[in-house]
Amino acid sequence: MIPVDAIVLAGGRASRMGGVDKPAIVIGGRTMLDAALAAAASCAHIVVVGPHRAELAPEIGQVREVPPGSGPVAAIGAGLRASGTASLVVVLAADLPFLSAWSITELIRHATESGADAVFAADESGRPQYLIGVWRRSALSAALDRLGSPINQPMKALIPADSAIIALPGVADCDTEEAVRQARALAAAPARPLALDAARTILRDNLSRLTSYTAELRSVNGAALAAAVAAAGPLPRFDVSAMDGYAVAGDGPWRLRRDIGFAGGQRPVGLLPGEAVRIATGAHVPDGTTSVVRDEFVRVASDDSLHRLPDTPIRDDVRRRGEDRAPGDLVAPRGAKVTAALISAAASVEVTTAAVRGPVRARIVMTGDEIRSEGPLHAGQTRDSIGPILPDLLSWYGIRTTDRVHLRDTPNGFDEVLGAAPECDLLVIVGATGGGAADQLRAAVTRAQARVLVQRLLLRPGGSTIVAELATGTTVLGLPGNPFAAIATLMALAPAVVAGRTGGAPGRALLGPLHNAAEISGTVARIVPASFAPQGGWLGDPNIRTAHLGGLIDRDGLVIVPADAVDGATVEFLPLPR
Repeated sequence: MIPVDAIVLAGGRASRMGGVDKPAIVIGGRTMLDAALAAAASCAHIVVVGPHRAELAPEIGQVREVPPGSGPVAAIGAGLRASGTASLVVVLAADLPFLSAWSITELIRHATESGADAVFAADESGRPQYLIGVWRRSALSAALDRLGSPINQPMKALIPADSAIIALPGVADCDTEEAVRQARALAAAPARPLALDAARTILRDNLSRLTSYTAELRSVNGAALAAAVAAAGPLPRFDVSAMDGYAVAGDGPWRLRRDIGFAGGQRPVGLLPGEAVRIATGAHVPDGTTSVVRDEFVRVASDDSLHRLPDTPIRDDVRRRGEDRAPGDLVAPRGAKVTAALISAAASVEVTTAAVRGPVRARIVMTGDEIRSEGPLHAGQTRDSIGPILPDLLSWYGIRTTDRVHLRDTPNGFDEVLGAAPECDLLVIVGATGGGAADQLRAAVTRAQARVLVQRLLLRPGGSTIVAELATGTTVLGLPGNPFAAIATLMALAPAVVAGRTGGAPGRALLGPLHNAAEISGTVARIVPASFAPQGGWLGDPNIRTAHLGGLIDRDGLVIVPADAVDGATVEFLPLPR
């Protein structure tokens, strides 16, 4: 990974707020300076520019612009001189209460991939935030040198021509007392449940991407291409016969030679005009071949001469070198999922390795004292009926299970699970997502200062689902404890999680009519088992039990039924793995 340094601007006069120490303002349980430092925590060297703050960790550098209060450009110059030697430099203002590590990761990724001198964030209104950006150190140093004196220079004077702006969530700043009040109210407000489509979009667009690496394609089924794959060689590699028949030179009849061309065998010597040679499908045709004539279109006379049968079509059954793919032709675009078809297509043009992200590695965590996977059941216990099937289900979406553990209901159990999360890309946690006495996942996520992307879903069953991202980048997918609710929600969200982590292209939804939608629909979207209808489309089950998966027996999949749907409404179908 490219090393990155960070400069956090924590000075300034905050004249619009009466000169208050703005970075020390607390919003959502932490200061805005703490928010900036948390967002930049992965950087190799962090420098805070502003008045000395004794509470900062010793590894964080501190420096002050000269003279104090001489503007952000002067502060950036002071921070750059005190920073390390990384080729990329993050520049952040300490007045961004909702800034996330993901936003910084996205800026770094865009800067790395685009090659721009600087990449800046834009807030929800589209306004550029020039104090949330990633610079190439050489470009930032050159821009400061061109200015001469940095004192009281406007920030726009520093912006290079070769820069880019990308929209990011949570990058609005707090420049006024009213903005601080609004931010505090937003931080304290309970999150509203998200519609399924909105949740999927958030996951696809906001989860941190896995690091790209070069791998043997056949070993990473389920990953996504981090860069487009182009043909390294032509397809076919040489002119080959498309049929069993005869390679001929010129118009017939032909003198039939006794040698034969086999696929993978020695290439027959060149043909002279009027000659023919027996040839198999896939064999390299000899020099001088004008066409291949199929077996069924010719006859061999007693004198070994070859004649075309009357009224047979004239065809050239030769596949010419490079007619399917020429070197440099696109085989698969960036974001394409690594599948058997892609692996085969790439191998056929001499490509066996590529830059990929993924596949996603998951740890399954089953929760609850009442759950038992093995051995006899004791009083109050129930069998773990979904843990054993989750690895197979996850593999359907290209997710590889690294291990499966059982977590007892203890006060600190989830803290330990989240603390060990860097060992995987995805934590699939079943149970403890509600609000009961034993449902402690949400509190642990809060203690871990995770970024919550989906607080709850506007979906039945599955409403208690939570999706968060830890500071390490690990995705936490908290599913309801009821078996059907857990499986249904996992099937609805897994493709979006994989796309978000790998950068893969979103799959196409399977849509069609639900003939008995009115019998099933309610005030919120529902997800129910369904069967193929004889006339096309589906018939859904109006009554389901969430405590087991018996309702999936002899069903073809699940349908997501919109609120207040009428018969014949178009719904999304999620096929069940077979």
